[in-house]
Amino acid sequence: MATKPDADKAEASDVEIKPKKSKTKLLIVVIVALLLTLAGGAGAWVYISKKNAAEADPDAVAHEVKKSPPVFLALDNMVINLADVGGEKVAQVGITLELIDSKGSDKVKVYLPLIRSRILLLISQRDSVELLSLAGKEKLAADLLVEAIRPFLQETDAKHVASESPKEAKVKKKSADKAHADDIPVTGVHFYSFIIQ
Repeated sequence: MATKPDADKAEASDVEIKPKKSKTKLLIVVIVALLLTLAGGAGAWVYISKKNAAEADPDAVAHEVKKSPPVFLALDNMVINLADVGGEKVAQVGITLELIDSKGSDKVKVYLPLIRSRILLLISQRDSVELLSLAGKEKLAADLLVEAIRPFLQETDAKHVASESPKEAKVKKKSADKAHADDIPVTGVHFYSFIIQ
């Protein structure tokens, strides 16, 4: 039989072991809860930052979703008389249309004669001094974009876009892209050749 002091020591050792185990369990629970809270906070931060980015620039988020590269459609070089006094200046311009995808190429080819005609008419209204400057070329590219998307817009949208400045035209084009994304395959106009003689 155990003596009373031995029994007290056994009970004391049981008491000492139990608090150590419960402190360890409590510490583990606190650490797990802390980690879950941090993970939840990080997830909420990522969600909110993406939401704020989408509200700030919805086009950037749309670009993230759509990862396919653009398709380019090069038009034949065009030789155009410019609006210079005397009619002696000529521009040889090579234009490439940037399309949203390969399906857009088929849509553009249907309207290609109309788009080329509008491009020719627009460039023939410019003079060589305007087209020799970088600002003149950038304005021309913005105006050509308006002309290239015009066949794909509804008639009322096209009239409204045509009456805007180039910057406003880009904003209107972005709005039109959202409203008629499937109908407007052209997203940009680029020059691959630009010679004035």
